Amino acid sequence: MFFSRRFASQYAPRRLPPTIKELLGSNIPQETSVSLNGWIKSIRKQKRVSFAVISDGSNAKGIQAVFPNTLDVKDLTNGSSVRLTGNLVSSPGSGQAKELQVKAVDVLGACPQETYPIQKKDLTNEYLRENVHLRARTTAIAAMLRLRDCLHRSIHDYLKSQSFVHVHAPILTANDAEGAGETFRIAPVAAHPDAQVTETQCPTEFFGAPAHLTVSSQLHMEAFQAALSRVYTANPAFRAERSQTSRHLAEFWMVEPEWTLTEGITEVCDVTEDLLRDIVNRAFVECAEDVEALHAAGGRLERLEALKAAVSPDTPRWRRMTYTEAVETLQRTGVKFKQTPTWGASLSSEHERYLAEEVVKGPVFVTNYPREIKAFYMRVDDPSLPREQQTVSCFDLLVPHMGELVGGSVREERADVLEEKMREEGMILPEQSSNEGPYAWYLSLRKLGATPHGGFGLGFERLVSWVGDVDSVKECIPVPRTVGRIDL
Repeated sequence: MFFSRRFASQYAPRRLPPTIKELLGSNIPQETSVSLNGWIKSIRKQKRVSFAVISDGSNAKGIQAVFPNTLDVKDLTNGSSVRLTGNLVSSPGSGQAKELQVKAVDVLGACPQETYPIQKKDLTNEYLRENVHLRARTTAIAAMLRLRDCLHRSIHDYLKSQSFVHVHAPILTANDAEGAGETFRIAPVAAHPDAQVTETQCPTEFFGAPAHLTVSSQLHMEAFQAALSRVYTANPAFRAERSQTSRHLAEFWMVEPEWTLTEGITEVCDVTEDLLRDIVNRAFVECAEDVEALHAAGGRLERLEALKAAVSPDTPRWRRMTYTEAVETLQRTGVKFKQTPTWGASLSSEHERYLAEEVVKGPVFVTNYPREIKAFYMRVDDPSLPREQQTVSCFDLLVPHMGELVGGSVREERADVLEEKMREEGMILPEQSSNEGPYAWYLSLRKLGATPHGGFGLGFERLVSWVGDVDSVKECIPVPRTVGRIDL
């Protein structure tokens, strides 16, 4: 209050000029003179008049600019950056309500056509990855980036509405949250040749112990949950993933909420579904043009209608089935899968997609997987059962045309059960006590005021792929990182 009173008459925040999207959505009177900056996406030069599509990245279609023959347009080429001044008027053509009648043009940055890689023609995804620094100038990648932005903001808004606290989890970590051995290790450092230090003064490991890029922030989120009740992070994650499938990246983003539970796995599924319904419906409103452009690019508009139906308020909660029911359902189909569905084995990608696409025809939560194929931190449903019959309180959310989108679980809060599982995984060595080793802090959380809690991990690129019907997650991230390749 003191600040606003003291400086109210002296401070005026700067407002940047309106973007093309803002101009097209405004109620500016006819013949109003405006100026805008952008890049030429395409240009058609004629004797009496020339037409160009100008984009500044704020919307999918850009704006049509009309140049009279009194203006010199010989230096205007695809990719050139320009500043245009003219009148915003009603467009006589179809597809856009307004156009810019140009009165003055300045070329801010020329773009020679013989060297410009992004011409107006069909460009393969692999070609665009070779020119990743320019691929955001294409309609599809620009639409994907705006969709990412919309979904990211919506996730924060939804979780804030549920009183979650956003926590920045560390990127460098001493643990492997998934225990799959797919971490990137930080290379040991050597002393600088000019440094006047002895070997004992410069440890081989920078941190004094092996460090890795995080594969998941979940374990850290559990520590913060034990103090703040409801927390989440939206962080990059890294896995030394050598698979070149359409669903995997070496660097990707994860949304990981963690909170105190009152109703177990049902609650985790409900919150997951509520979050997804909320943010996807917001994308249909705030990013409709981009969602439609992405689905149209794939030529599969029927998937857009199916997605809208899945998140509609008129649609009941998504189907839930146990892992056992899922395996039995797959076995009854008579379909010859590459991998025979067997209780105790992981569901393959073809199993997951068949359940979502053919059996349920929409999103489905598969719950209570066998203990043996899931992570150590998941809560055992009934420890009294024989080991090979035990299941854990978890889920995978399967969606059509992709498979797994989200994975979540109730975390094991019983210290004795968790310690047993950690010893089985080699996280606590036989000669060590429960207070020793790199994961001792994690087990200690169960001994110091533990509460029943759980959460989930949402692969953000997979979410973009699902909402935008993009075939590969490599086209759902600004700069993809995959095995054998690093650009920029």
